[in-house]
Amino acid sequence: MAGLSLNNILETVREDDFVEYFLFPHIEACNEKEEETILSSVLSKANKIVKKYTTDYLWHRDEFKLVPRTSIYNSLSHIEGKKENLPPHLYGVSHYGDNIEDEWFIVFILQQLTKEINGSIARVYDVDGEFLLIEAADFLPSWAYPDTCENRVFLSDGNVHLVPPDSPEDCNISVKEAVSHIREKPLETLASLEVQDSIKNKLNGYPAKAKNNLHRATIYVPVAIAAILKHKPNLISPAVQAFCNRDPIDMKSCRAMKYFPPENRVLTNVTFTKCLYAMLIHSNYMPDRRTGWNLPASNSPDHKAHLLGVKVACGFEILVSQAKPSADIEADRGWHTYLKSLNDKGYFKGLLEHSIDHNNLLNKAKEYYINHRDTMHHNPVIGQEILELIKTLDYNAEEMKIGEGNLPKDDDDSWLNISPEELDKMLQEKYGQKKIFSVNNSSDASEFTEKVATFLNHVSGIEGAEYPDKDPSPVRPPRRKNKSKVSFSQDTKPEQKPTNNKINFDPNSFACAVQNILNFAIPEDDSWNLESDSDMSEYEEDNYVKDQSYQEVKNKMQQYMEEMDRELAATTIGDSFQKRNGDSFEDVESFTPVDINVNALKNILESYRSQLGEAGPSSNMLGPMGIHLDPRGSGENVD
Repeated sequence: MAGLSLNNILETVREDDFVEYFLFPHIEACNEKEEETILSSVLSKANKIVKKYTTDYLWHRDEFKLVPRTSIYNSLSHIEGKKENLPPHLYGVSHYGDNIEDEWFIVFILQQLTKEINGSIARVYDVDGEFLLIEAADFLPSWAYPDTCENRVFLSDGNVHLVPPDSPEDCNISVKEAVSHIREKPLETLASLEVQDSIKNKLNGYPAKAKNNLHRATIYVPVAIAAILKHKPNLISPAVQAFCNRDPIDMKSCRAMKYFPPENRVLTNVTFTKCLYAMLIHSNYMPDRRTGWNLPASNSPDHKAHLLGVKVACGFEILVSQAKPSADIEADRGWHTYLKSLNDKGYFKGLLEHSIDHNNLLNKAKEYYINHRDTMHHNPVIGQEILELIKTLDYNAEEMKIGEGNLPKDDDDSWLNISPEELDKMLQEKYGQKKIFSVNNSSDASEFTEKVATFLNHVSGIEGAEYPDKDPSPVRPPRRKNKSKVSFSQDTKPEQKPTNNKINFDPNSFACAVQNILNFAIPEDDSWNLESDSDMSEYEEDNYVKDQSYQEVKNKMQQYMEEMDRELAATTIGDSFQKRNGDSFEDVESFTPVDINVNALKNILESYRSQLGEAGPSSNMLGPMGIHLDPRGSGENVD
């Protein structure tokens, strides 16, 4: 952000849960006035298309909204902080909060706009950049990576377009150049069929799919809130979020309930998104009885409707309490959040607090915040709207009470509870079927340890390790040039590096250690060799070693090992190891060797079972190797 002006920093400060979008119509105007006229016409058409798809849609935070921008507007990326002159376009930015579904619904809307407005090209990104590519990561061309795709991903005529770079060394391109390239060579920039299908599968089912994301429930709320929600159902979103994000100051207003007292309440049916309903259900709260909330017993069938109603009422009360005149900016929680973001962006340039220059910048930030607070999605404007509805909305409390008997039945909320098996099924449907590795005999154990060894010996790039398939697909090139690759080989010894303050991790040594654990083998390196002068020399600086010769240290180690052998010989610990059938040992007739493979697998299975289906060492280690253990498998079956 070093190259940005102070005004640009003020503009770019926002929360990270946003999606930014652009619609570029095909405009060949000579001046700004002509651009404004054409943009106004395109905006009118776009709004009709948007309304067609969003009439019954319940936004979690911000709705989809476009505003016109002519070519003289210097567009500033809220992510990279880069400034450039864009072609005339329609622009929007929306916060989606905790509901990522809103982001993909916005992509669907943009897709439809490019289909129904001839010649239009759309661009969309979020804080992660070109997030459309995440869905198609397995099918991208070799040059396409996050650091090479900036300003190269667009939607046109409902399809995904990737603008290829002229050379691998120079991947920089302006939005204006990319848009022109797509218009001039649409077939050259059209993404592959696999990429198209990946995005279309993600958007498949919209807009009807959005209805599956809704949940209807009956709540017991003050009559005024029931009337407001009937008049404007979308207000349920800010009310739920205000309640779930409450702080001690908000709780003071909940104890007073000045605007929505609990004396006169009514049952009403409200539509939530599943995300909002889950947030409300799982937000723990017990109202103060002195306020007037009289909840039925927890085992009563009416308890849930009453408790949900209390939470929604408190959310509305919090919103209204925040609708205060902007003069009292220090009491505005949104201002303090905005100020913290400015500090993080370096807006005050390290100036001493309360100095003249610092105060000048602070006053400028306050002025900007007051003038643009409504566009930053803070709650005072919503609270003011609710206050106006309280004063102007006409409703009949008696009619609403009579209508309680005709309310529709609540939707089933069993979707809130997911079993481990259901979760596995959902993950398999999303990411593909995993091969289940079920163990029943020693041959399976040998196959298992072979898989682990294969994984550890596999050559992996710096970007991460992947399990080697028998029929590997073409390997994509590294993201940047000259990236070294390491071989997980037992013979490779760690490279000696000068000591510094950083932690040095040697993957070769780590791989050897894991393999030796699986094989019950003592590592064959100098660190275990008591005859090695090179390693013992490391202890020369130690005060203890200075006082003794190397031979004395060696003798002590030998004594320790003999003492350990004597103690273990008196125990039955050897019986706990699985023996190998059919093998012989020349020196001792009765000796039955330990089956290394079976014992290693048996211990891993014991660890896996102790996880009770949750994440743990075994599943975390085996998952990346492509091994999924059958939870029904039993270590006792391994023999």
